[in-house]
Amino acid sequence: MKVQPSAFIQEKRPLLLRLRDALCAEFSYASVLAEDTVGKNYRVSRHSVSVGEGDTARGFVVKALDKGRYAEYSFNELTEDAIPDVVDAVKKLLEQDVRPAGLTANTYAPPPEEPTVFSGATDYETDPASMSDGDILARLTALRDKGLAMDGAVLDLIAQMTWQRYTKLFLSREKDMTQSVMFTTGAVAAAAMQDQQVKQSYVPCSGLGGMELMGAMEENVAPCVQTVLDLLHSESMIPGEYECICSPETTGMIVHEAFGHGVEMDMFVKDRAQAPQYLGKYVASPLVTMHDGACSADQTATYFFDDEGVLAHDTVIIDKGVLKTGISDLQSALTLGTEPTGNGRRESFARKAYTRMTNTWFEPGTDKLEDMIASVKYGMYLECPSSGMEDPKNWGIQCMVNIAREIRDGKLTGRIFSPVVLTGYVPDLLKSITAMSDRAELSGTGFCGKGHKEWVKVSDGGPCIKATIRLG
Repeated sequence: MKVQPSAFIQEKRPLLLRLRDALCAEFSYASVLAEDTVGKNYRVSRHSVSVGEGDTARGFVVKALDKGRYAEYSFNELTEDAIPDVVDAVKKLLEQDVRPAGLTANTYAPPPEEPTVFSGATDYETDPASMSDGDILARLTALRDKGLAMDGAVLDLIAQMTWQRYTKLFLSREKDMTQSVMFTTGAVAAAAMQDQQVKQSYVPCSGLGGMELMGAMEENVAPCVQTVLDLLHSESMIPGEYECICSPETTGMIVHEAFGHGVEMDMFVKDRAQAPQYLGKYVASPLVTMHDGACSADQTATYFFDDEGVLAHDTVIIDKGVLKTGISDLQSALTLGTEPTGNGRRESFARKAYTRMTNTWFEPGTDKLEDMIASVKYGMYLECPSSGMEDPKNWGIQCMVNIAREIRDGKLTGRIFSPVVLTGYVPDLLKSITAMSDRAELSGTGFCGKGHKEWVKVSDGGPCIKATIRLG
């Protein structure tokens, strides 16, 4: 079934069209974005059960251009009588000059627009909103009980799920577009103790749709418990450079941190990224082709158009090892004289649009995972990433991985190291890739911030990769 559009936005549509027309009569360019987002969070553990409101937002943001300058104005109530007030508020913003002394303002032309009328929606099988909180909690409780019963060393098994549904309407002189999207994320997390030592494991899952995700969550309970039991026997990592096989989720963290933020083109405008100097050059192994785009994959960061009315793209950032382009919001593209890539995203209607990643991933290769492992004389299989950070200006990367499984003479030995810090210089790491498995997987349970704020949903992934990586 298709996600139905918001009744609130449908009700406000006639007023929004009149507001659009009033703005377009006054300014050389104007747009209106309306948003209605709802969601819920559920969590069950041994000692607690909780239900909470998820990310919610309901309101509007206007963007207008006058004499080469843009201004934005956000609000959450709209009536017929308020339309002139909104137009006046935008006028006043455009008249202000809030630049610090010494800064020169950029001037812009209106963004090029093709006439576009569009309405799109994602699919789902079972709408979480159609189920009672009690029914959802009962299903999560069954997962918890299954995990707790698997081994006496298990202290706790947490099962959690979040669903979110949003409708967005974008109007400008040439565009009239609506999208309705629903995604669901879930996770099981286990804690176990042995000899007064406590270890934890975490297995996430995500996707477009609704309660059908519960099937994947149930399949993840046993692997999650087995992992935490394995971690009870883990050792401290021996620092050094290793041949490594990365699981798809570890590959995804590398993709996101190594070349994701570094090719956000608002960083090009601010001269905070090294990537512009390497356009057209090899930055990775010829095996590597990297994508980003809201329509490049079906995951939690999928949408039909961005928050500035640009249709979703599938941008090839690295093509067979060569850096081709970055990703951009509308403002960065206008500044740089490039085509916007549909990556202008807002945390909510009340926040500014920035260049943000969406679905970011490596294409699969042709290798079989078992052959990749068999080719390793001595190294590690890396899985369960937890966090990462990069320096786009100097291309450094540092990531945390929960598990490194030892490989010796082409076989997993059963020896485990945890926790593990993965570090390196991005081009060195990516150029060291010598094999990529024949299947790519993406996950989208996390959010990404812009400077520790401005959080948006992202997904990342790829195949298993073989590379030389410094671990500690």
